[in-house]
Amino acid sequence: MNTIMLVCAAGMSTSLLVTKMQKTAEEKGIKVDIFAKSASEIEFTLKERNVDVILLGPQVKYLKKQLETKLADKNIFIEAINMQHYGMMNGEKVLEDALQLIKSK
Repeated sequence: MNTIMLVCAAGMSTSLLVTKMQKTAEEKGIKVDIFAKSASEIEFTLKERNVDVILLGPQVKYLKKQLETKLADKNIFIEAINMQHYGMMNGEKVLEDALQLIKSK
């Protein structure tokens, strides 16, 4: 099962997006673990769980290069969520984007 972690400043705004992504995954029969965390919880979470993709909310996309450097040895894709998809809370599109990253592994 693939695991997708969404990250935002407090983990709140991405929680709604996670719910929409999970609903889409259920409807399409896709087995995936999706959850949200705040930026301050990233490192602790990665010690506790294996993650395939980290999707950054627009407010924390500045962390991308820093995380890529820190996590270079972990084979985790790190990408900013498309701002339009995030703003519209389009769980289907965000899930599709995450699954495309996983497929490209």
